[in-house]
Amino acid sequence: MILAGERGQASVELLAGLPALLLAGVIALQLLAVGYSTSLADGAVEAGALALAAGEDPESAVHAALPGWARGRVETSVDGGRLVVSLLPPALLDPLARRMTVTASAWVRTPS
Repeated sequence: MILAGERGQASVELLAGLPALLLAGVIALQLLAVGYSTSLADGAVEAGALALAAGEDPESAVHAALPGWARGRVETSVDGGRLVVSLLPPALLDPLARRMTVTASAWVRTPS
């Protein structure tokens, strides 16, 4: 038996819980994007380090190791044998992406 006061309660509960569910989904997707960006940065720094060890341009090797969307979001710095790759992960808000920048580094012995 349904009481008159309980009518539509499930709809109200769904509407109340939907924003929390959407927020949890957005947070989960953002964490996945950061994890994927970390993996990309690791691969890119390895490619750059191999190029640096071979006496080639590490920056072009880093760019070649990244997919198209990430090439405009990467910074590469070389200091002697130390190579650092910083990558901005995709995010809904640009300031959020800047706060979650992932960094990978490698050190190689450069050819003398």
